[in-house]
Amino acid sequence: MLVVETIAKIRRAHFVDGKSIKQICRELRVSRNTVRK
Repeated sequence: MLVVETIAKIRRAHFVDGKSIKQICRELRVSRNTVRK
């Protein structure tokens, strides 16, 4: 199960920093499907 902090990091990376899903997966070590949700 994901921690709220991790979800916040994913959302910040995507919406604020404009990073791609692939980049976020690599940096945070989570699956691509997790980031897509």
